[in-house]
Amino acid sequence: MTTRAGLLGWPVEHSISPVMHNAAFRALGLNWSYDLLPVEPSRLQAEIMTLLEDGYVGFNVTIPHKQQVLNLPGVEPEPAVQTLGAANTLVRQGDRLRAHNTDWTGFRDDLEAHDVHPAGWDCLVLGTGGSAAAVAYALRRMAAASVTFVSRSPEGRADTIGYADLDDHQAVRLVVNCTPLGMHPRVEGSPWPQKLPLPDCAVIYDLVYNPVRTQLVAQAEAAGLRALSGLGMLVRQGAAAFALRTGQQPPLPVMLNAAQTALGGS
Repeated sequence: MTTRAGLLGWPVEHSISPVMHNAAFRALGLNWSYDLLPVEPSRLQAEIMTLLEDGYVGFNVTIPHKQQVLNLPGVEPEPAVQTLGAANTLVRQGDRLRAHNTDWTGFRDDLEAHDVHPAGWDCLVLGTGGSAAAVAYALRRMAAASVTFVSRSPEGRADTIGYADLDDHQAVRLVVNCTPLGMHPRVEGSPWPQKLPLPDCAVIYDLVYNPVRTQLVAQAEAAGLRALSGLGMLVRQGAAAFALRTGQQPPLPVMLNAAQTALGGS
């Protein structure tokens, strides 16, 4: 009998998560299947109950359900989820669903894999949504000296500046884009103002992974800076969720290769 898991979101048709997870299942010889599960917000609780009755053992969770799932009966959040107020992974344990957040660990693990260690660094996080919160959580746990959010509407928000104030933060060592600007199909966009130089000693990390070489990554490379794509974070957060569900460590190279192939060999 096939064990089933899947991705809850609305919409989810663009996701490459099934490609990654199913490749890892095959590599480990597991009789598992990972499905796309498009669910409207108004139907979330009812659909999850139906899926559990159908034998699903866990889910990844994406926009717009990461906060809403925490309000469902039977969901037990891990400490990081309680802090962040968002979950991206649900694992069935008896009649309960354990809620995890592997976004922050995926980001942390990808930084470490690329030998980027932000302890003592001043960091800028572009955006203030759920991904930005997970990134900031990771950076603080990695002992960053400061984490400043950048928002179009910074008024009244602690540790947050507007884009007009970026020129005053040229000494930062890490810039992380947590906005969708530059994502397919609107690939010409960039969150960083074109007329403003990037900080000349910073590592640039773009959570956008489609395309892998975003406009922001191109800006960084043109300035001679190190730039990293969000594809590594995507794969590593997926790998962490895979391990939570199956109890086995997935083959990261297999998942990465599957993701790259799905994106057109980037």
